[in-house]
Amino acid sequence: MRRSNLPAELNRFVGRTAEQAALAALLETSRLVTVVGVGGVGKTRLALRAAAGAQKRYGEGVRLAELAPLRDPDLVAHALVEALGLTDHTPKAPREVLIEHLAERRTLLVVDGFEHLVESCAPLLRDLLAHAPGLTVLAAGRRPLRVAGEAVFPLAPMDEADAMALLAERAAEAGAPVDVDFFGTAGASVAGDPPGAPGASGFAAAGARPAPEAGPRAASGSGPWEVSGSGSRGTSGSGAEGVRELCRRLDGIPLALELAAGRLPLLSVEQMLHRLDDRFRLLTDGGRGELPRHQTLRTAIGWSHELCTPEERLLWARLSVFAGPFDLEAVEYVCGSRELPPEQVLEHLGGLLAQSLVSREDTPAGPAYRLLDTVAAYGAEWLAALGDTERMRRRHRDWYMGLATWCELEWFSPRQPEVAARTAAALPNLRAALDVCLELPEDAHLAQHLAGTLWFAWVGCGRLSEGRHWLERALALESGHEEARLKALWVLGYVTVLQGDGTAAVAALHECGERARASRNALAEAYATHRMGCLALLSDELPRAEALIGRALDSYRELGELNSNVLMGQVEVAMARAFRGDLEGAVAICREVREVCEERGELWTRAYALYVLAFSAWTRDAYEEARELLTECVSINHTFRDLVGLVLAIELLALVTVSEGDPAEAAVLQGAAVPVWDTVGIRLFGSEAFDGPRALCEQRAEEALGAEAFGAAVRAGRGLSLDEVVERALARRRDPAAPGGPADATAPRPFRTARSAAVPGTRKPAGSPTGKGGEAAG
Repeated sequence: MRRSNLPAELNRFVGRTAEQAALAALLETSRLVTVVGVGGVGKTRLALRAAAGAQKRYGEGVRLAELAPLRDPDLVAHALVEALGLTDHTPKAPREVLIEHLAERRTLLVVDGFEHLVESCAPLLRDLLAHAPGLTVLAAGRRPLRVAGEAVFPLAPMDEADAMALLAERAAEAGAPVDVDFFGTAGASVAGDPPGAPGASGFAAAGARPAPEAGPRAASGSGPWEVSGSGSRGTSGSGAEGVRELCRRLDGIPLALELAAGRLPLLSVEQMLHRLDDRFRLLTDGGRGELPRHQTLRTAIGWSHELCTPEERLLWARLSVFAGPFDLEAVEYVCGSRELPPEQVLEHLGGLLAQSLVSREDTPAGPAYRLLDTVAAYGAEWLAALGDTERMRRRHRDWYMGLATWCELEWFSPRQPEVAARTAAALPNLRAALDVCLELPEDAHLAQHLAGTLWFAWVGCGRLSEGRHWLERALALESGHEEARLKALWVLGYVTVLQGDGTAAVAALHECGERARASRNALAEAYATHRMGCLALLSDELPRAEALIGRALDSYRELGELNSNVLMGQVEVAMARAFRGDLEGAVAICREVREVCEERGELWTRAYALYVLAFSAWTRDAYEEARELLTECVSINHTFRDLVGLVLAIELLALVTVSEGDPAEAAVLQGAAVPVWDTVGIRLFGSEAFDGPRALCEQRAEEALGAEAFGAAVRAGRGLSLDEVVERALARRRDPAAPGGPADATAPRPFRTARSAAVPGTRKPAGSPTGKGGEAAG
């Protein structure tokens, strides 16, 4: 896990020198600091700037949790788990996982956009602070948390010098450069770009959380898609007083200033002031009860709305259905129509981007866009005024159901790492789609289908706890669609097996099996049988495990089912045979699985096959071969955040290491595995078979080192972060003479997913939601 997940700044931080110093000082004396202020005032960007500057004081790093896209208050704890980079394999409540993880760590947690979830967020943060003395929370929102010990930091708009400097800086970026000195802003500061500093494009793009009051009444009465005036191209060289007056009219609110700067290539300062006069009169007449600065923000947004083309306005409204970042393909599908042809969406999205209404960011899945929260609220009100909200939400849901289906199919392909990245980037929108499915009883089958389709995200990418949350909510509804329910049931059984919750697993899988037999759904019955066999494997019932999984594999073959789950079943049979002493049979199975994985470009199941092959190599004293297999296994599992596979590989790697004659390093690796098992859940599932390598390694290493030295090495390993132990393993592969101490700063970086040969034309699984077979069926 990286020490920080703060986004990098994409442009320079302007002004706020005094506020930065004051906030930094407050963070040194208070464990809960909340930056509050009106929408668009720059709370988020200042908080991220302060967090970046404080990183060195926090041994476990700085983590950002963005709560604005969430709608379900029950997901707040899950979102914090995700932000901390934890893999939630345990059946414990996420709150317990957070408390245990943070209890002895020195961490700065930045919580942004919490105001609509304050009733669930405040008590959770209070509990975390009470149980984790090394935790500091820096929150940013439009209201305080009202938690004991909270230090509230009210953020006022920019002073005149900073406001003019920001306007000049952003105008230059928009292609209308102005001389800061000309405006008399020499006193304003423009910060540089320190390494690792956070943020996105300007205050707007940094995710400032402007107030949602802006709405249709803030625009002209000429209809939502009509431009009220064209304006002529002008310059901003209208005198310092004009610019100063513009900044005053906009109350020094950074978001409003950035929106104005985006129009300087098109309008002169005098034209902007004239339009603002009109807008203020309209707002004063229509919203006497509003706070002046809320009126100012609505003025700036409404004014920007007027200056958009009709197509840009329509796109703006429709974009409001997205939660978090979205990509161009999603926009083209969700927002495209006869009035807004999909092939023209990019052009109009570029127009909104140029006006600072939309921000662009780079993600592991590729370029993505984000509609600023206040701008989204304004667009949502226009969409509601058009009576088009529900239709657009359903189009959004349909796109992300389609994306989930594509990802499930492509999970069994060379695109597996891409699928993992796209799923992570789309998670806020997938959550929104699940929420829509759960809102109406007639859509219960869609909720069950989507929650089940995302099995690879829950199981393969380390989100068991959240997956269980959605699956149980969906299954609490009676859908009337047996196939969707069966799939959700076996996926829930799979999730709870890996969580070590045998009672819940048996209940889900028994129901799945009974209903599958009643409805003659042979594929769903095979999946239920398979997962019962997996439970038997983890419970050391090896003959039963082999029999059940073998029966499921026979059914898969008869039905033409071939995918990652089927291959994993073969590996599980191989594990059962290996633990029973039939290494030859286990190796034969895993070599076959490895070949299929290489042919199909599949990595996730391949890693488990490599584990069995490495175990066999160790028994033959082929330690170098075993190490090569295990380090590839470690790399793959770390890429997919699969802690079960990762910790098994680390335990076996420790045994290989002591067998190579390095008991100190083996003890360090054993120590490093302990906190990983704490996250996974029941240590080695309570299985003596899986515990064999660990127990033997401990015996040999302690005999070689002595109890005291062994204990010290184990403690050193427990102090390593997951990233450090992974990097250590990969570096040792490259350099067998690597020292026993922590990997030095020049060691090779981790996260290099092993690349397998990909065969063009790889066939998809044998089915989809519209057919039979495949991972989408059942």
